[in-house]
Amino acid sequence: MGGERIKLYDTTLRDGTQAEGISLSVEDKLKITQLLDDLGIDYVEGGWPGSNPKDAAYFDRVQDLNLSHTRITAFGSTCRVGTQPADDANIQALIAAATPTIALVGKSWTLHVRDVLRTTLNENLRIIRESTAYLKTQGKEVIYDAEHFFDGYKADPDYALNTLRAALEGGADLLCLCDTNGGAMPWEIEAIFAEVRAALPDVALGVHAHNDGGVAVANTLAAVRNSAIHVQGTINGYGERCGNANLCTIIPSLELKMDRTALPKGQLVQLTRIARTVTAIANQPPDRHAPYVGLSAFAHKGGIHVAAMRRNLLSYQHIDPERVGNTSRVVISELSGRGNLLSKADEIGLDTEEIENLPGVLDRIKELEYRGFTFEGAEASVEMMLHRSREGYAPPFELVDFLTIVEHRKGRGLLAEATVKVRVGETILHTAAEGNGPVNAMDEALRKALLPVYPHLADFELADYKVHILDSEAGTAATTRVLIDMQDDTRRWSTVGASANIIEASWIALADAVEYGLITSE
Repeated sequence: MGGERIKLYDTTLRDGTQAEGISLSVEDKLKITQLLDDLGIDYVEGGWPGSNPKDAAYFDRVQDLNLSHTRITAFGSTCRVGTQPADDANIQALIAAATPTIALVGKSWTLHVRDVLRTTLNENLRIIRESTAYLKTQGKEVIYDAEHFFDGYKADPDYALNTLRAALEGGADLLCLCDTNGGAMPWEIEAIFAEVRAALPDVALGVHAHNDGGVAVANTLAAVRNSAIHVQGTINGYGERCGNANLCTIIPSLELKMDRTALPKGQLVQLTRIARTVTAIANQPPDRHAPYVGLSAFAHKGGIHVAAMRRNLLSYQHIDPERVGNTSRVVISELSGRGNLLSKADEIGLDTEEIENLPGVLDRIKELEYRGFTFEGAEASVEMMLHRSREGYAPPFELVDFLTIVEHRKGRGLLAEATVKVRVGETILHTAAEGNGPVNAMDEALRKALLPVYPHLADFELADYKVHILDSEAGTAATTRVLIDMQDDTRRWSTVGASANIIEASWIALADAVEYGLITSE
């Protein structure tokens, strides 16, 4: 398809923070700005100057960042009805932000002019034209955001076009057509862009889409197909209501599906890292199933799929995940076939010829999943089954027996104690420990037994412990699934146990976690 390079405009720091549950500090916003500059985003919209002290502090401090690519942009509205731009506090705050680019938003929809601004159609055209012209006299690049443009066009196409003409008369450098309510469909975007292009043949156009209809990315790509050269969105699609158009989906779709250039050469491979880092900074749960950058975007579970991929990686992947900085993963479950285990063995560097009974391991996995285990989020437990099936495998320890006691003692309160007896080689180690609960006590007792033999166990930290009740209708006799996350200074791994007895389920997961950590850190 080819064509002019698409300019990328990120509004994570403003529109993205309008999402429920997202609040970024000034430090957070500065970190994300640097990440976006590293990626090669053309414009970063920092916020609305004058609306709050945080945005004012951001625009002051962002001047000290050593940005190599990004143009920082301030966002704000046209002057108020009945005022002049030079006398308007919001316009003056935009200028005081000292950014090279300003995004100026104005009304396109007669409903908003009459019911929200409560003014005349001509007065709205005046404030658009004069606000744009005033900012241009201050030497600013002005991106005019035509708010609710598609709704406005459907209601009154002539007036919606006149709002664009007013911005152009004021000297706007680009007109960005906004689907602010997110209700337009791709075919509507295409048709309206074509009509705007026919009416304004030489004007630079952009698109800003929201995801209320679930098609913000599709709408954005439809706009690019119909002459948009400027794309607005947010990292991970963060935004008010159902979110904004997701740049992490748009960018690779432009580059890999539409043969358009969006990022500087070689930067697409940074996309997954940037997406996940912004997720962490925003303190949001990662979307495992996000296209291109999600943990599950290239995860393969079905046995037939994995078997085919062992012959040709493209058989069940639409792109090579490395192009966006992601990786393929093989998921082990009751749906797995022999190829899943072979691929997992290859992934962890095991010689499959050492595995004595691969079908037996697969049967064991299916049996355990039937009993309540799940291995999709517990890959270290799968790896342990593969290691244990190797010829001559010697475990670092073996359980002889354990005992846990929980009691309430007068004057002391609740007490949990565990006794653990394990075999290391020919030696029996027998220890006891107290804890704040039976699982904690068991963990402490196991560590106490093994630390003299394996001192690096001191680096292992139990990072997470989750309990799932599988058949709640059975009441207190229900099967319990336990998932444990263990970590050291450089790694994190997950294991699973399941049993009608929560202590046994916990021991299975705990023992796997410790054994995996010991054999993989040698």
